[in-house]
Amino acid sequence: MRISVFGLGYVGTVCAACFAHRGHNVIGVDRVDAKVDLIRSGRSPVVERDINELIESTVRSGHLTATADPIEAVKSTDMSIVCVGTPSQRNGALSTNAIETVSTQIGQAIRSKVTRHEVVIRSTVLPGTTRGVIVPLVIGASGKDPGDSFGVAFNPEFMREGCSVTDFNTPSRTVVGSLERRSTEAVLSLYSHLPGAKITTDVETAELAKYVDNTWHALKVAFTNEIAILASTLGIDSHKVMDIFVEDKRLNISKAYMRPGFAFGGSCLPKDVRALVYLARARDLSLPIVGHILTSNQMLVDRGLEWILENSKKRVGFLGVSFKAGTDDMRESPFVELVERVSGKGREVRIFDANVNLASLIGGNRDYLMGVLPHVAEMIVPKISDVTAWADTVVLTSADSRYTAEIATLGRDKVVLDFAKFHQPETASKWGSRPATPLRAA
Repeated sequence: MRISVFGLGYVGTVCAACFAHRGHNVIGVDRVDAKVDLIRSGRSPVVERDINELIESTVRSGHLTATADPIEAVKSTDMSIVCVGTPSQRNGALSTNAIETVSTQIGQAIRSKVTRHEVVIRSTVLPGTTRGVIVPLVIGASGKDPGDSFGVAFNPEFMREGCSVTDFNTPSRTVVGSLERRSTEAVLSLYSHLPGAKITTDVETAELAKYVDNTWHALKVAFTNEIAILASTLGIDSHKVMDIFVEDKRLNISKAYMRPGFAFGGSCLPKDVRALVYLARARDLSLPIVGHILTSNQMLVDRGLEWILENSKKRVGFLGVSFKAGTDDMRESPFVELVERVSGKGREVRIFDANVNLASLIGGNRDYLMGVLPHVAEMIVPKISDVTAWADTVVLTSADSRYTAEIATLGRDKVVLDFAKFHQPETASKWGSRPATPLRAA
């Protein structure tokens, strides 16, 4: 099939490369010229496991290319898959500016097409957006009604950054909500040789299914960390407690998120929880647990700041600042916030992140980082030893082997705060000469 993929961020880039790898002819579309140029040259605009090899091979084979011209992309393809961002606004509502622009552009291109075109939404949007916002925009711009001219479907993605290529190729299930059966069949044909259940439903159910997934994942992280806080004050190993807890498979608990650690971040969980809370408030509903997930998550950030301040002198070094290991995504990273707040408390800060190159950051990822840390260029150093040799306290944000190998070489004069073991009171004393102050009950 000939496919145009709108938005070359994490989701769009992976989808474009994976569809191309499966033999489809794919055109990536983005308004940022730098992303288009990277794809055309066979390179990825995002840091993600296995993605560089896929893009290089599919560009070389001719199955993948990119353009900044949305009209020509639609005219040259049979299906458009929309993967543009839907960032949070201050009140928690989604900004649908990008998806509205793309919907209008797709409609404009459909106006002059004589063949049917499928419009598939993968961007995360609140229930009712596809039918109530996107479809009217396509109708208005095309001058045509859904049916023989075009179809619309919502096909949520369930990929995790850091292993999204694997998640794309081995899904637990594929969900398609559409206006008509023809669209459902067209979308499902893309995944016919992939494992997992194939679930067809209405558009609104598919839209909400994505939020249920991400809100549940966010809840699991927050719940586990609250248990870990309680366990740490009792001198109990929270990892042992959760190992027992997750043995109950009858309640469909996944181990993937059930490990005590630090606050969640990234481009999905905070944004989607805020949006669901906003939706509930807009309908005069109260969702107490969901409404307090971000409060609980922020509590972890506050406690992390307290931990650093109580166990540092003047110079604090961060090994990693992206929201999770294996990615360069800074959006809503709790460690970016920690850097900003630690530096605001009079500490000098240096950063080394093996996955982050300031010159390569583009789009919303760069905008977020520069908005929170406008002077980040003065903090980031090129070598890991530039952090570890300089700092009196080293903040280890992940179990990246490059970081842990360096930590193992440090002398006893260094205090290391391992955020992978955030809830274990002995963390700093294990690594450094001064004992860490135990986390106090909130």
